[in-house]
Amino acid sequence: MQEDRKIILFSNTDWYLYNFRLSLANALKQNGYDVILVAPAGSYQKRLVNLGFRFVPLNFPIWSANPISELQTIIRIANIYRKEKPLLVHHFTLKCVLYGSFAAKINRNIKVVNSVTGISHILRDPGMRAKIFSPLIKALYRFVLSSNESRVIFQNTEDRDYFVKNNLVKEYLTKIIRGSGVNCEIFKPTNSLNRKKNKRVKILFASRMLKEKGIYELIEAAKILKKKGTKAEFLFAGDIYPDNTSSLTQEDVARIKSEGIVEYLGHVEDMKQLLNKCDIVVLPSYSEGTPRILIEAAAMEKPIVATDIAGHRGLIQHNINGLLVPTKNVKALVEALIKLIENEELRTTMGKEGREIVLKEFDEKIVIEKTLAVYNELLHLN
Repeated sequence: MQEDRKIILFSNTDWYLYNFRLSLANALKQNGYDVILVAPAGSYQKRLVNLGFRFVPLNFPIWSANPISELQTIIRIANIYRKEKPLLVHHFTLKCVLYGSFAAKINRNIKVVNSVTGISHILRDPGMRAKIFSPLIKALYRFVLSSNESRVIFQNTEDRDYFVKNNLVKEYLTKIIRGSGVNCEIFKPTNSLNRKKNKRVKILFASRMLKEKGIYELIEAAKILKKKGTKAEFLFAGDIYPDNTSSLTQEDVARIKSEGIVEYLGHVEDMKQLLNKCDIVVLPSYSEGTPRILIEAAAMEKPIVATDIAGHRGLIQHNINGLLVPTKNVKALVEALIKLIENEELRTTMGKEGREIVLKEFDEKIVIEKTLAVYNELLHLN
């Protein structure tokens, strides 16, 4: 394979590349590119290699703020780019966008695509830590996103507008591509749910068990619904993060399980199977890009309850395929959930509307086509 046909996809986890960008990697391979995957080594590295991709492990501390180790990370990325000589690199997640773009500038002659999946809480948090780091993050964004040899992909117009209004990127360098897409042939409704009369409605929360995902508000809502005797049960799927102060702890999980508030499933590999068992999907997070779990849910005709934020509004049309509620508002969350729990016909109608929306805007074929168009624009192939 010629060197000038190399494209690097760089993320902070191999899990992300496998679950969210594998179809893009396959499409690039089919178009004759030599695809190189860069991420910290994890349990998905072997799977990616077995699928025929070259994987370059790059371990770095995701949460570190040590300037020396951060500089060393940038140098290691730059060395990878210097060795591989890619024609184009595509960065996913905040640290990869910032550090990968720095590394590309050091090497020069590398086209860069950056995917910004939401606005970092550091940019909007009113706390002291954010006040200290926010100006630095903004300055870094202005520097790395300024090149005419790069493009920035946003998942919704509101996030793009925030970056443009704050002079973090020029609008002509931006593109809107809604999410990473889902395979609608795989994620599709089935008829395996044989609902019995008075059967408890299953409500799924599938995300990281973090404060910013609205996990504490959802637990409170679940407690209220339990006290009301509502015929519903909550399933929580996702990892906890012991080193993250905003995460649920093992003790928290043990307590809510013992109280019969939720069933905690931990990490779930087969989301299609899990979604098939559920009636409603809920995500009361404070900030998002366009969450993959909600696209998958809508593709499988599941109604959604989510917070009224930019990343959700791109997918969820209020009272059409789901219900939007204010962030951090337990009362509104409870009311929305009750509305869907008590109305099976409404759940069915919203579910069907949701799939139509996904088919028109979020099918992975559409996302891949638009992403390849961005690459082609940069590579002057149009």
